[in-house]
Amino acid sequence: MKTNHLTIQQIQAALKAQPFKPMHDLYPQELLTGDPRPAAVLIPLVVIQDEWHILFIRRTTVEGDIHSGQVALPGGGLDQSDPNLAAAALRETNEELGIRPEDIRLLGQLNEFIAISNYRVTPFVGTLPWPYQIILAEHEVARWFTIPLDWLADEQNRTIQRRTLPNGLGEIGVIYFHEYGGEVLWGLSARIITELLEVTGLNGSISSET
Repeated sequence: MKTNHLTIQQIQAALKAQPFKPMHDLYPQELLTGDPRPAAVLIPLVVIQDEWHILFIRRTTVEGDIHSGQVALPGGGLDQSDPNLAAAALRETNEELGIRPEDIRLLGQLNEFIAISNYRVTPFVGTLPWPYQIILAEHEVARWFTIPLDWLADEQNRTIQRRTLPNGLGEIGVIYFHEYGGEVLWGLSARIITELLEVTGLNGSISSET
């Protein structure tokens, strides 16, 4: 299925109909300390030249932050001021990219994921008008860019690589997309995108990270 034929209504229906999955917990309990902290990310869908794209960020490099410098989806931890996780995703997107919450149309959400940093991450899917004036929070975000959904849905553009866990706790398989526009999407954000592709019925299924 070509993604440019995928309608907003079809995305909404697919997200609503997706089966529940237990938390996508790939990591040994010895690696995760305490209860996972709630967090949320936004999968921002935009239409560029009649084709769906996803808007990504590359985080600013910060010493001591294991996710710094990585390609990611906008989002972050649940704040005390957030009434719910959807509000957290919208607030973080506004803080990082200057996108106003009222300009985002939320379509639904995916099942939760556990991050290696011990966050319980809920991904929300939303659309926004395009073009849009992006205002980067440069202390958090180095740049933004988009990748076509058709390109992401092509299984030839990704692979699974083995990575060693800290403290001698074994290995896991990690999804890596090939380089696109000088950027490499991998790890948790790559897992979230492949889950979206699977849920929406695109050619996005990939063997489990085991």
